[in-house]
Amino acid sequence: MNQITRRMEFDAGHRVVGHESKCNNVHGHRYVVELTVEALELDDIGRVVDFSVVKSLVGGWIDKHWDHGYIAAADDVLAPVIGRIGKLYVMPHSQNPTAECMVEELAKQAHQLLADHNLTVTHVRLYETPNCWADWSLS
Repeated sequence: MNQITRRMEFDAGHRVVGHESKCNNVHGHRYVVELTVEALELDDIGRVVDFSVVKSLVGGWIDKHWDHGYIAAADDVLAPVIGRIGKLYVMPHSQNPTAECMVEELAKQAHQLLADHNLTVTHVRLYETPNCWADWSLS
């Protein structure tokens, strides 16, 4: 299989409801995403896909839903307030917006967005900080 990886960055706020330390407070991160896709064969000019396709589709979803917004758990009491004054994304299935849950959600969204291009999402890495990240892999 041939693979490519596209790196994207975005800023967002969140809090981890029930966290035992300071992450229970509202705070933000400069997130970095590394999204790897594969194709069965290269296109006519020798690519898995143009990198701009991944940026446009997946980066577009990130821009619309997460970038410069607040990512919340469904039971976050702050979500309704923030939703009235700014961009709000509520995580599915009552999940907290941890790096682990966010990377899984992003992998799911990317898979749906790239399916029409005959691409398979094989790996997603979401950096919450330069020293901390979560991985999702197809396997």
